[in-house]
Amino acid sequence: MRYLLDQRSYEEMLARKNHSRDCYVRGQEYLHHLYIDGVKYTVARAVYACYKEAQARDDHDAALHLAMHVQDLERLISEARARGEPVATLRLIGDPPPSEAEARPRLQNSFHPPEPQTIEQTGLNRTFLTEHFLRILYNKGRLTGREMADAMCLYYRIVEELIVELRKVEQIDIIGQRGFGDSNFEYALTPRGQEAAQAALKKTQYSGPAPVPLEDWIESVKAQTVKNVKVTRRNIREAFEGLVIDESILNMVGPAVNSGSSVMLFGYPGNGKTTIAERITHLMGDDIFIPTTVYADGAVIKMYDAVIHEPPKHPWDSEAEYDRRWVRISRPVVIVGGELTLEQLNLIYNETSKIYEAPFQMKANCGIFLIDDFGRQQVRVFDLLNRWIVPLEKRYDYLNTVTGQKIQIPFDQLIMFSTNLDPKDLGDDALLRRIKFKFEIIDPTEEQWREIWKIMCKVRKVPYDERGIDYLLNKWYRPDDRPLRMCQPRDILDQLISIARYNMETPQLSADLLDAACLTYFPSKEKKNFGAKVRLDL
Repeated sequence: MRYLLDQRSYEEMLARKNHSRDCYVRGQEYLHHLYIDGVKYTVARAVYACYKEAQARDDHDAALHLAMHVQDLERLISEARARGEPVATLRLIGDPPPSEAEARPRLQNSFHPPEPQTIEQTGLNRTFLTEHFLRILYNKGRLTGREMADAMCLYYRIVEELIVELRKVEQIDIIGQRGFGDSNFEYALTPRGQEAAQAALKKTQYSGPAPVPLEDWIESVKAQTVKNVKVTRRNIREAFEGLVIDESILNMVGPAVNSGSSVMLFGYPGNGKTTIAERITHLMGDDIFIPTTVYADGAVIKMYDAVIHEPPKHPWDSEAEYDRRWVRISRPVVIVGGELTLEQLNLIYNETSKIYEAPFQMKANCGIFLIDDFGRQQVRVFDLLNRWIVPLEKRYDYLNTVTGQKIQIPFDQLIMFSTNLDPKDLGDDALLRRIKFKFEIIDPTEEQWREIWKIMCKVRKVPYDERGIDYLLNKWYRPDDRPLRMCQPRDILDQLISIARYNMETPQLSADLLDAACLTYFPSKEKKNFGAKVRLDL
């Protein structure tokens, strides 16, 4: 805790118009905090004044809160005097201001998968590797030793051992040479090799980079855990730059990210719950490594997903050596919505290729897993929440193979539930307590709403006109007590631009264009019966 003792800080606090909601004991009462460059301070003179006011009003709850501040402050003052410090001339007492390194921590991923030099170091047995060699050669027809090493993403000296063994049992043979050296001998399957390859394909038809053992991947998750991510009041503002958002929401989002556990964002639609979840990835910092595929007791599990796993955002030395069975990506962000089913949360087995597809939560490890529109999935909310009880509590999950084998995997991700429903309607206390952070994304104030209009007008290259916003509020909002939403400036502006294009006129915040946009954006106040019915009890 940091206390500001001087009169100037007290006056600065009172002069500010906007304060975060966590500056108050209750509602908009008893202001006693001040933020300076993202750092929270308690203003000593405000504490005494508010405490006196709470006592005079017989406000027990407020007095209880403020009394703890008074006790802490007097203890710090007593300790400073015991050290011989001139308290009367001090401006700050308590914790010193954070250093730059503390305020803007940089996460550096130290995990770097070493390239295996021998068969033993791959973690895979010789039988699997030779069968994998045969599957690749069967699909390609003919390959040089160097091309086979590239296809398996292994050192040539490892592949060379396999070549020697397969030639001894007469399953492959040299059919040509492209260049100098043993690595450029060209190989093809013999009739005996064709039979062995067919037998190998019955086990699995996977023929990409050699898999990484499950144990190695688990160790990589521990080394790259989301719990290493550190968020402060200062660096969260950088991640949310350009986004109009109440400071109090950031003050809840930051600790939730630091926890690396679970978050529920709830509130009215259109206030940016999904956008907030996506912006959190800017706080994740460094890139990570994931295996292309994982090998777990005979099961080949496809991990890398080009749709979900994005290339690294930071420069990377392409010459740096690492195990090529791994892929370097940005921390993953997996977003699912109303289409989510329970089956998608287990291993998905392809009967034809005999390859497993990793479920969403496995692909999201070391990143974010966002379940959007929670409560609107086809599966019952109770069943979906019940599915998460063990992972949320124990931080690991169990997956089942088609043979009935259970595989334990890490559940190391920031899992986020975004919903337009009240949390109490989604589950009982036993279920909801597993979701550690639950906070409402509130409607914007009029001032924030107008600021969003300014930003969106600049983005869409439409001149901002304060008169147009006044007209919009007086015509379309205040008469109907229509609530303000974060998404409305963008949506209405896009409608307006489309109408202006149709009218062959310059887009501007005119009364005609605003009316035309709102007429097609807001539903009619009058309820009409068009003869059809919709079932909401499915």
